[in-house]
Amino acid sequence: MTRTDAKEALSGLPPRARGWNRIDIADLGFALALLVVVVFASVASDVFLTERNIVNLFRQMVTNGFLSLGQLLVILTGGIDLSVGSIVAVAGLLSTGLQAKMPFPAAIACALLMGLVVGVVNGAIIAKSKLQPFIVTLAMMGSLRGLGYIYSQTPQYPRDPAFRDLLGGGFIGPAPVSVIIFLLCAPVVWFYLNYTTSGRAVFAMGVNQEAVRLAGISVNKHLIAAYAACGFLSAIGGVLLVSRLGIAQPSVGIGYELDSIAAVVIGGGVLNGGGGTVIGVLMGVFALATIDDVLNLFNVESFYQQFVKGIIILAAVLARQGRRL
Repeated sequence: MTRTDAKEALSGLPPRARGWNRIDIADLGFALALLVVVVFASVASDVFLTERNIVNLFRQMVTNGFLSLGQLLVILTGGIDLSVGSIVAVAGLLSTGLQAKMPFPAAIACALLMGLVVGVVNGAIIAKSKLQPFIVTLAMMGSLRGLGYIYSQTPQYPRDPAFRDLLGGGFIGPAPVSVIIFLLCAPVVWFYLNYTTSGRAVFAMGVNQEAVRLAGISVNKHLIAAYAACGFLSAIGGVLLVSRLGIAQPSVGIGYELDSIAAVVIGGGVLNGGGGTVIGVLMGVFALATIDDVLNLFNVESFYQQFVKGIIILAAVLARQGRRL
């Protein structure tokens, strides 16, 4: 492939970035399965369709929504980020614990900066050392979790009531503030992937990194940017989570990486890179939140819920086995 050929390959929009233009049997199958779950829950439970439950469902979607958007960026490059759950925990601890020393907006800024720095470190190590993203982010997951326990082995509570009133418990009309923030962020990621050169490069890297290099585009720069964005978005999710719960603990976020990967895969993401959409991620996040909500309504134990999510991921991967752009 020549340099000219590579540039031409990157000149148009990635096929999977065009939203609904490609709907396969697997997408329809998962949509039908979700519809069956919703209909069953609506008939079997008097609570499922109540306004309170629907609002609660969307509020619970927010954290995994931010993690999944970040995970999408990383998976599109052919990587994976297992440190997102640990970033959530540390971001929550910082945004609450630092309120004893500074105003809560500054504490939030420190938490978001932490997520950004962790993402940059992940991306830089992967880009420079050529190590597998699984190994690098797994090591970061454990190290960051340990730092969370070093920072505080006891729960942290927000000092400023406005932290919860404005974010976790705030409403604009009938819509929770946290949901509005997420719905404002999703189009930004969508625009980035669909209408920027950098976004096209992210897609192309998952298909053929050599083509990206021949096109004169820095693979390392865009790889680091993808992991940095993932870390930053994960930190936002952590801040919004603790603002809703009103408590931060170093144990928070365990297993969240599984949820984010599941949402991307259910939404049509390709784990070996180059395939996935923001719209698909939104549908995957909604599907998982709905399943969680239904299982909670019927008092299903949490370990059974994790088992169900594992089966869903396996089914999603098998349904799309061998599919690429």
